[in-house]
Amino acid sequence: MTMKKILLIFVVFLAGQFTFAQKYVFVDSEYILKNIPAYEAANEQLNQLSVTWQKEIEKLYSEVSELYKAYQTENVFLSNEMKKKREEEIVSKEKKAKSLQQHYFGPQGELFKKRESLIKPIQDEIFNAISEIAGEKNYAAVFDKSSGIGVLYSDPKYDISDMVLERMGIKKQ
Repeated sequence: MTMKKILLIFVVFLAGQFTFAQKYVFVDSEYILKNIPAYEAANEQLNQLSVTWQKEIEKLYSEVSELYKAYQTENVFLSNEMKKKREEEIVSKEKKAKSLQQHYFGPQGELFKKRESLIKPIQDEIFNAISEIAGEKNYAAVFDKSSGIGVLYSDPKYDISDMVLERMGIKKQ
C-alpha cells in the first residue's frame, strides 16, 4: 500500500469518527404547541374570525343566488335595458363576494396576517428555545419528528420537546 492510500484511508476513518460524534436530537412541534396555552387561544381566535368571515361571504353569495333566481323568473318580462341592468347587478355582487373572499382568505389576506401576528411570535419563541438548547448542548441538528420529513424512527431519549417547553417556562399538560 502506498503512503497516499494509507493517508486517504486514515482521513476517511477520521471523517467517519467526526460524523458519529455529532449529536442529533428531535422535537415534536405538535406536542410542544399543544402544551402552549397561548397557541390554543390563538387558534380559537383564528377559528372564530374564520367562521365570522365565512358567514359574511356566504351571505353575499346567497344574495347573488337570490338575485339570479329572481332574474330568471322575471327574465321574459324585462326589457333588454332592464336585463342588462340586472345582469350587471348580479355580476357586480358576485365580484364583491369573490373580492371579499380573497381579502379575508387569500394568500396575503386578513386571516394570513392575523395568523402571522398571533402564531409567529410563539413559533419564534419555540425556535429560540431550541436554538439555545442546541447551542448549550452542542447538538449538530434538531429534527422535528411531527413534520414527518425523513424521520422514520426516533428514540424517545433524544426527544428534547419537554426541555423546550421547560425553557419557555411552560409546564406540560
